[in-house]
Amino acid sequence: QVQLVESGGGLVQAGGSLRLSCVASGRTFNSNGMAWFRRAPGKERDLVAAINWNSGVTHYADSVKGRFTISRDNAKNTLYLQMNSLKSEDTAVYYCAADAKIRPPGKVSTESTEYFYWGQGTQVTVSS
Repeated sequence: QVQLVESGGGLVQAGGSLRLSCVASGRTFNSNGMAWFRRAPGKERDLVAAINWNSGVTHYADSVKGRFTISRDNAKNTLYLQMNSLKSEDTAVYYCAADAKIRPPGKVSTESTEYFYWGQGTQVTVSS
């Protein structure tokens, strides 16, 4: 079975940092794009950041640009999200996802419907 498991969430003071990890098992995603999405209370699921298969292309939501960094270690089949300068608005459940298909070089999906595999989510709470 294919499984994505997020970890690293928790409670942090505003201005602090957290690093989320997502470990994939059951198959390798070395040839697939991956992404972090989040769902804040009362809001829709939104893309946070995406990264292509070889880390050559990244995409960030405007709200996290300059503060968050997405990265991956294909040898470990692991995706990361480094979150700095956290704000209360970042409070949400964060989900790891893997793209459903292998895309051309330089391409990364920003559409949630194009991601097939999803983790269970990890809660991030930022206090003021």
